[in-house]
Amino acid sequence: MNAYASVALGILQGLTEFLPISSSGHLVLGENLLKVKFDDISFEVFLHFGTFLSVVIVFRRTIWGMINAVGEKAGAIHGGRSRTNPLEHDQTYSNENWNLFCLILLGSVPAGILGILFKEVVEKSFSSPLFVSIMLFFTGSFLFLTKFFKKAEGKIKFFDAFLIGIAQAMAMLPGISRSGLTISTGIFRGIKREKAAEFSFLLSLPAILGATALKSKDVLNQSNPSFNLWIYLIGMVCAFLFGCLAIKFLLNVIRKGKFEFFGYYCFLIGFLSLIFIK
Repeated sequence: MNAYASVALGILQGLTEFLPISSSGHLVLGENLLKVKFDDISFEVFLHFGTFLSVVIVFRRTIWGMINAVGEKAGAIHGGRSRTNPLEHDQTYSNENWNLFCLILLGSVPAGILGILFKEVVEKSFSSPLFVSIMLFFTGSFLFLTKFFKKAEGKIKFFDAFLIGIAQAMAMLPGISRSGLTISTGIFRGIKREKAAEFSFLLSLPAILGATALKSKDVLNQSNPSFNLWIYLIGMVCAFLFGCLAIKFLLNVIRKGKFEFFGYYCFLIGFLSLIFIK
């Protein structure tokens, strides 16, 4: 792999990981169309870490708030106070961040369980471009339906987090967008759109870490004579930068109430793939 390919793949990963258009689906269709096989697991791990950092940087304040809240709870359990940030005195703010942390843990359970139980089934689905095309129509339908739901101001409850977690688990299949399905599910549940998007991105952190951990295990068992640290770092940086841009762009689209427009894109790609890809 050369630097140009690393940049291109990094940009593609950064954009498609967070935009509701299915990064895995585009990978399967791209491999089939170009008659190539992208099986460099080491490079894939670097790309995933780049997108992980994108979420951490964009939502650093919220993540820092959750770290503070967890520290306080840990201190309370041990009979004392443990504040990571001594300037933080708002108990309501702390409780909200603790609740958010618990919601993310709950929402991560379905993907964790199903990812382990159905790992082989999911891997086999990556060999079928037809399946990807059908799933793109499925994703597009979810996105399009958000058009008919009025803007709401609801907060995320534990049952909502569990349903959104199930949506995230379904997105392990290629062609189903993780951000598309999770944000749409939040909108269907009457959650404020910006909050649904923020929760979706934060929920991706355990998922990305889990996927990276599983792939890292494969890396240890894989001989990779083409490993080039600098080439891989270039891809990771591109995935990080364009991941940040994609998150900011999607949040802006959601604020403007145009989320369903990504559904039209999924319909188009699904239709074209049925015609041109065998």
